[in-house]
Amino acid sequence: MRDVCTSCSMKKPMKADLDGWMAEQRKLNVARYSSHLYSQSEQSALRVTSIPAVYNENSPVVTGREVLNANYDILFKNNPLALIFGEDVGKIGGVNQTLEGMQLKYGETRVSDTGIREATIIGQGLGMALRGLRPIAEIQYFDYLLYGLQVMSDDLATTQYRTVGGQKAPLIISTRGHRLVGIWHSGSPLSMVINSIRGIYVMVPRNMTQAAGFYNTMMASDDAGLVIEPLNGYRLKEQMPANIGNFRIPLGVPEVLHEGSDITIVTYGSCVKIAEEALPQITDFGISVELIDAQTLLPFDINHEILKSLKKTNKILFFDEDGSGGATAFMMQKVMEEQGGYRFLDAEPRTLTANDHRPAYTNDGDYFSNPNAEDVFETVYEMMHEYNPNKFPRIW
Repeated sequence: MRDVCTSCSMKKPMKADLDGWMAEQRKLNVARYSSHLYSQSEQSALRVTSIPAVYNENSPVVTGREVLNANYDILFKNNPLALIFGEDVGKIGGVNQTLEGMQLKYGETRVSDTGIREATIIGQGLGMALRGLRPIAEIQYFDYLLYGLQVMSDDLATTQYRTVGGQKAPLIISTRGHRLVGIWHSGSPLSMVINSIRGIYVMVPRNMTQAAGFYNTMMASDDAGLVIEPLNGYRLKEQMPANIGNFRIPLGVPEVLHEGSDITIVTYGSCVKIAEEALPQITDFGISVELIDAQTLLPFDINHEILKSLKKTNKILFFDEDGSGGATAFMMQKVMEEQGGYRFLDAEPRTLTANDHRPAYTNDGDYFSNPNAEDVFETVYEMMHEYNPNKFPRIW
């Protein structure tokens, strides 16, 4: 008979014991060090029931700012604890008139102007939220979050985390960003936000109907959230939902806006419209694009919907107006590494971003600072050329 290795047989139960102990410690340490960054209650924003926008034959076509105005009216009417404040929010109804008539209807306490001090705007919202109110703190332009970032990062984003869910501050921060002419309120520094305020959900709607749906979702939750409205969308036409004030958009769920089979484009916010403008030219060259709106960056694609698209197209472009290494790099890491998307690539994954300088003055400066529809077409065609140079020969 062959001798039995006593030491080997002893190692098996020892290894099993060690593996069990390690698994238990990992589970315990998740609870100790990684829990309650966001709400874990039944009112978590991720558990809010999704309600789609409903349209009927009588749904009017209005400007985007009117959609938000009507949505605010329902929010304030249905929730007496809801209030909003910020620079120019009260008397004139906001710089884009999304709150027109709200102060007159609901009073100066609930719809009010503040001084030009973003840190105190967010600070007073934090205090109100801790005391059970449902405040919306408006920061006039996205770039000006810089002045309130310390309060958002150190205090608001950590409230649930450092108290293990014992304290909640469901503050909604409303702002607007992306394209405009001017150096101080025209940037899209998303990387500044997503890398510093984890603990606050970040929503990047492509239009005002999507923005309204996110406000409704967050108002039904006990989480803090940042909604970045697309600055160039207030005067664009949208259809008014029949269930305005009541529909809710889920967080972390991208939306496929255009189905295709050759290449996937992932973008968000104002860049969705730019990508849509590029589609006809791309299609004319025989390229089929699947266009996906990420909708939220924190959380990002929790059900791996983008991976499903990549499995079909095997090529992917991440596109936005942040600088290089910003939100596009964040999205790429999520899809390529966390979702294992690299396994399905037939071509190098690409990013398309703004130029690495400050936003330029004037419209022609904006054209060279930020990516446009022509840049989207050229990047997509170049990727297809690299993949199949015979079918897609160089055209420039």
